Amino acid sequence: MQGVMKISKIVENMPPSGIRVFFDLVVGMKDVISLGVGEPDFVTPWHVRESAIYAIEKGYTSYTSNKGLPEFRQAISKYLKHKHGLDYDPEEEILITVGVSEGYDLALRALLNRGDEVLVPEPQYVAYGPIVELVGGKAVYIKTELSEGFKITPREIEKNCGKRTRGLVLNYPNNPTGKSYTRKELLEIARVARKHDLVIISDEIYCDLTYDFEHTSFPSLPGMRERTIYLNGFSKSFAMTGWRVGYACGPKEIIAAMNKVHQYTMLCASIISQMAAMEALKNGEQPVNEMKREYKRRREFVIARLNEIGLACHKPEGAFYAFPSIKSTGLSSMEFAQKLLKEEKVAVVPGTAFGKTCEDHVRMCYASSFENLREAMKRIERFLKRRKQKND
Repeated sequence: MQGVMKISKIVENMPPSGIRVFFDLVVGMKDVISLGVGEPDFVTPWHVRESAIYAIEKGYTSYTSNKGLPEFRQAISKYLKHKHGLDYDPEEEILITVGVSEGYDLALRALLNRGDEVLVPEPQYVAYGPIVELVGGKAVYIKTELSEGFKITPREIEKNCGKRTRGLVLNYPNNPTGKSYTRKELLEIARVARKHDLVIISDEIYCDLTYDFEHTSFPSLPGMRERTIYLNGFSKSFAMTGWRVGYACGPKEIIAAMNKVHQYTMLCASIISQMAAMEALKNGEQPVNEMKREYKRRREFVIARLNEIGLACHKPEGAFYAFPSIKSTGLSSMEFAQKLLKEEKVAVVPGTAFGKTCEDHVRMCYASSFENLREAMKRIERFLKRRKQKND
């Protein structure tokens, strides 16, 4: 039977997730402080967990509509209207997905023909480019510069647009940099999107974790609703990573196309998770605000300490990631991450997981307890001092 089952060339040539590679290394190791996987250290609020328990007790164990529970979609529609001024029809313009990752996959499957191009700014979340390739498209990676705040500029968008360019991926606040966009900056991107007839896939999963200015949702901009696929979910803001609930919003034609693929691949999101997420929307503002305050406190500490110990780091405007430069160490990002894990048992993610242009950086997730963060910074400082002594 050897050689009968030949692997798809696309999949065969696709590297594994750089985040998960380090996550797997950490599993089973003792005394490791993990600043790797981007997961809140908070447990899902009790009232949300309790609603799921009640749902099971009441026998809610069936399939739902492919699009998701009607009352859940209505709750999302109401929430988006109140929170971001977005107006989506819950019947035809909202689709419940198994996390934002599935929503992104469905959006690309519904949007692209083979050979179509999607602009993917780097640094970028690990899934953005590979999923474009999986559906037969071509990811066009655009390096963003620290001098520009790791933000895509209208100039770079225009320079990389070609005849086959269909869309642009926006993720803000950004994973891994934590950078976000002001309304003024987004309006400039919108102008270029109109000029080149681009569809914007706007992943705003971290929107509730914006610290320094008010988050502006891309489809709320003039003329952008009809050319935006809006993605959001419950993993980050509501500390519900394991529940796997996200949603996609957009014009009814694209949502119908996405739902068609969803019917054949995922069918529907878990009814129990949907009911829990519905409870989070109804009564979740206080827990979200409490978590946000704590993340902001941690941000101030971590960024100050990183700069103090010699790892230059810009201040993230949202999410819960630091993206310091390690250029001063003389190590590649992979070497830095491997040596830090081996010598000091602190796990970080190499910058190259987020793009080939990110060699001089590593990602550190500060969604960890303050005690862990203090200890991690001590260990990193010790590691850097030892490196410096060896090089002197």
